[in-house]
Amino acid sequence: MFARFSRSWQLVKASGTVLQQDKELLLFPVFSALATLLVAASFLVPLLFTGTLDGLRGWSNDATSLLVLFLFYLVQYFVIFFFNSALVGAAMIRLDGGDPTVADGLRIARSRIVQILGYAAIAATVGMILRLIEERAGFIGRWIAGLLGVAFTAATFLAVPVLVSRDVGPMDAVKDSAALLKKTWGKNIIGNVGIGLVFFLFYLGALGLGVVFILGVSQTGSGPLFIAVLSIVVLAVVGLALVQAALQGVYSAALYRYATEGNVGDAFAGPLLSDAFRQKR
Repeated sequence: MFARFSRSWQLVKASGTVLQQDKELLLFPVFSALATLLVAASFLVPLLFTGTLDGLRGWSNDATSLLVLFLFYLVQYFVIFFFNSALVGAAMIRLDGGDPTVADGLRIARSRIVQILGYAAIAATVGMILRLIEERAGFIGRWIAGLLGVAFTAATFLAVPVLVSRDVGPMDAVKDSAALLKKTWGKNIIGNVGIGLVFFLFYLGALGLGVVFILGVSQTGSGPLFIAVLSIVVLAVVGLALVQAALQGVYSAALYRYATEGNVGDAFAGPLLSDAFRQKR
């Protein structure tokens, strides 16, 4: 267990090295978060005023409701994949020894916009199917949808790097992602699990300290101070989420490069990472 945690921590530090060299990579998760909020508002506000949201809550068989939900999924996924493609593209430039800018990442994403839209359509379709299974099959359906969702997420982990690096369509990107993931990770998925574990501990620490400070401030009866401390806690959690998203993007770029070229750059050198990137025999 300790060895696994050590490799996880080394992996996070290696990804952090890339972010230290290109702190502007953190802007892509920020752009993605803001854009998804705008998309959600653009859908929810009209639905609230027209009363259509009530129909969506019941998941009726109305074709219009299902179409609206599909379009919502499609746009949300497109925004997420677009900025993730920009992040991965910029990270690959750094791993290749370049000095990427935000403009470089956005240029790469724009050049693959059709493929990104196609990939978003695939993800939206899968999301709709899983949601329908979850809603209509009860408790068992939720388990099935959850397992299928995890499988799809794992299989498509390298889809964005494939789209960014190769002249292929979205279906081929999904197929190549599944093949590369199986080839590279085999039974060892220390990368994503490691980053998730480390940041889970960070979240626990931030929330724990936040609760302690909030309880302490609440005893003073100062409303402004309470709001200030609560705001700091929220910003800390949001900041951690943005850094985690950026690190996962950098790691996906490095893993793809290793799977296709056999190396991941100097930032990922070191004996503790050898197991995480060991080829399946």
